[in-house]
Amino acid sequence: MTPANPDRPRSTGADGGGAVEIVEYTDPACPWAWGSEPAFRHLRALTAGRARWRRVFGILFDDGDDPAPDPAAETAWYSRYIADIARHTRAPYAHRLRWVAATSRPASLAAKAAERQGAIAAERVLRRLRETTFVLGTPADTAERVLDALAGLDGVDVGRLGTQMREPSVVAAVRQDHAEARDPIPEAYAFHAPGPHGTGVKEIDDGVRYALPTLVFSGPGGRVAAPGWRSVAEYTAALRTVAPGHLWQAALIGPEEALAEHRSLTGPDLSLLTGRTTPPPAAVRLETAGGPLWLHPDEAATHPVLAARQG
Repeated sequence: MTPANPDRPRSTGADGGGAVEIVEYTDPACPWAWGSEPAFRHLRALTAGRARWRRVFGILFDDGDDPAPDPAAETAWYSRYIADIARHTRAPYAHRLRWVAATSRPASLAAKAAERQGAIAAERVLRRLRETTFVLGTPADTAERVLDALAGLDGVDVGRLGTQMREPSVVAAVRQDHAEARDPIPEAYAFHAPGPHGTGVKEIDDGVRYALPTLVFSGPGGRVAAPGWRSVAEYTAALRTVAPGHLWQAALIGPEEALAEHRSLTGPDLSLLTGRTTPPPAAVRLETAGGPLWLHPDEAATHPVLAARQG
């Protein structure tokens, strides 16, 4: 297939000062996006203050999708699919997936609305919603489940978020995200590489969309699409292409600082952000089928995984 509208004007990501833009095409329920979070956290640290980062929600599962004829069989298949992906990404995954998300739109609405409360709130909301699927095994696929999962989340006004995610401007923004994710740039069509994501676009029932996740880097040196699960080295090479005048290096931080900033850490998070494999002594360890997840004590106090176990 060819681009829907290759001549459509698009942001170059470079303003008069030669700034860099990174557009992240993602979905709260995407297992490849979950596995890519350590690399994306590293990239956000690497580009802090030197790049604009914009997140677009592609809606992996939607309300209008045909229901599975056998939900139990679909859940069993998708659970194996997540486990297979985790072998590539080393991401934690739930001991038992209870159901496949009926739709990822409510979680996307909440994540989009959280951006109105600032970058920290946006990151914490999306992370918690990912963990409902990949740690707890109970995807937050309704507004009620979303708000239950976010209850008590530090740094987020969940009551206000529940109102914001229904506001027409937020609904329209997610609708626009859905459309943008289905109009990939030519560089995504042209992408070919070895590995589980060999191409940059995915054919779907209503046309085509970006492979999830995809990062599009734009800057004074041009534009690069990095679809699917890619290495930090590949992302750094893309940055050097679009902004060759920058020295793209990020200093490692200590495990305590990483846990305080991000509130939950996987093994790959810990390795990429700190260069170490041992979490802080105060971290609360959760066991998953794919290895441990470590929580900040304040995060553990309200995390739905622990609430479910206590219940």
